[in-house]
Amino acid sequence: MTTFVAEFVGTSLLIAMGSGVVANVVLNKTKGFNSGWIVITTGWALGVFIGVVVAAPYSGAHLNPAVTLALAIAGDFEWGMVPHYVLAQVLGAMFGAGISWLVYKDHFDATPDPGLKFAPFGTVPAIRNYSSNLISEMVGTSVLIIVILYSTEPMINDGSNTPIGLGSLGALPVAFLVWVIGLSLGGTTGYAINPARDLGPRIMHQLLPIKGKGGSDWEYSWVPIVGPLLGASIAAGIYMLLGLGGMV
Repeated sequence: MTTFVAEFVGTSLLIAMGSGVVANVVLNKTKGFNSGWIVITTGWALGVFIGVVVAAPYSGAHLNPAVTLALAIAGDFEWGMVPHYVLAQVLGAMFGAGISWLVYKDHFDATPDPGLKFAPFGTVPAIRNYSSNLISEMVGTSVLIIVILYSTEPMINDGSNTPIGLGSLGALPVAFLVWVIGLSLGGTTGYAINPARDLGPRIMHQLLPIKGKGGSDWEYSWVPIVGPLLGASIAAGIYMLLGLGGMV
């Protein structure tokens, strides 16, 4: 499996599970209707687990442009590979969101609220305050990246050719990491902490023939892109200032 295919498939699985659990909780007449935030955060965490298990041996399972950017800034990933990974991640996120919509299509049709129809695709802040929303995404992503960079340091330094990324932590620890970020820091913006996770599905919401859908809230869409990228850059910068990284 090539790195592009691995990132595409891993991200597709992540988003299909994450978008799917939101659809199961918020859309009318599902078995999981109104089951709450704990179910959503758990579904996303286990979606990360699935994506990492599949992609890790082949690409390091970045599954997130913020992870790819941070590793490149830290000198642990080739800059020339960044566009390759990011494109695979965004396309994979689009495909995964399409799978979720297909599975829950009847329930999208049975849900009259356009906001609930949008929820499985993109993040929306609980209180819309762009500066606060940006900070929330930066902090959540910084936690993700700091843990990844410090946890992968022994592997980075061992001289092996194993791809560096989320997979270097092990799938289960990564799932717990994403789970605690969602439980602790995710209540403000829905914790995108991943530009591809928000942008790809948001594009699909715009394109798919969803009955009675509203707008795709492009006015907010820059926050879950810029916030995670800034948070990743800050985390990688701190990592570098402490004299780590730079092994590639």
